[in-house]
Amino acid sequence: MNCGKLALVATPIGNLGDITLRALEALRQADVIAAEDTRRTVKLLNHYGIKNKLVSFHEYSKEARFEEIIGFLTGGKNVALVSDAGTPVISDPGYELVRRCIAKGIEVESIPGACAAITAVTLSGMDCSRFMFWGFLNQKQAARRRELEEIREKGVPCVVYESPNRILKLLADMCDVCGEDTPVCVCRELTKLHEESLRMTAKEAWAALGRREAIKGEFAVVFYPPAASGESLSEEQIAREVEQRIKNGMTKKSAAAAVAAEYGLPKNKVYGIALESGKRG
Repeated sequence: MNCGKLALVATPIGNLGDITLRALEALRQADVIAAEDTRRTVKLLNHYGIKNKLVSFHEYSKEARFEEIIGFLTGGKNVALVSDAGTPVISDPGYELVRRCIAKGIEVESIPGACAAITAVTLSGMDCSRFMFWGFLNQKQAARRRELEEIREKGVPCVVYESPNRILKLLADMCDVCGEDTPVCVCRELTKLHEESLRMTAKEAWAALGRREAIKGEFAVVFYPPAASGESLSEEQIAREVEQRIKNGMTKKSAAAAVAAEYGLPKNKVYGIALESGKRG
């Protein structure tokens, strides 16, 4: 059987310029492009003059759509799978199609590119040599809080996605479950014209966004729940930790709070050390 190939093609998360030459080549060579939202994907395709056959494929797709796409592939056609934005299969239903292709011996190729989670992590200023990606937390508060408790126990930074209508609820729950001083980097509208990153504590971020008349845009949030071990640092190490966060864009107060939360130290003690270090520096 001469099967086609399924290409998982990463697309821009906002800025249309953030697409690779290889991704454009794959989209042009595809006989069929399966898109999470054809209305959004057609804007990208029109921008680059690509007119290939476009079909919808999303979490509500029926069995007939799976069979149709598998039929294209087994019939020798190449299919490109794209999500609304970013890398397919990450927080979207593409994994099931990939699983079925693997089971049938159909070649699957992943073409890397933009990913909101990685972009947010690099902007956070946190030590993310190890981190978790959790996608979207549960919409129901009780379940969301249980997830936050589980994340807190892992002791590493975590990145989640959230919508504008639930971001305040997320930050409020984060304050209650992980602590008000939990350091966060709240990224909004990544790569777009009005992109912003708020590097502060969970409580400060909740207050800052809560003062706005309207909250717009999609969010990627990186947060680092306090370490359960209460790791101790020397005053010199504490001062360096605070200074590093200040260089990454935090205020002295926020930086001190973040260090206190991360290492299980009294916030007033860390802030006092930061003030003394500033006088000496």
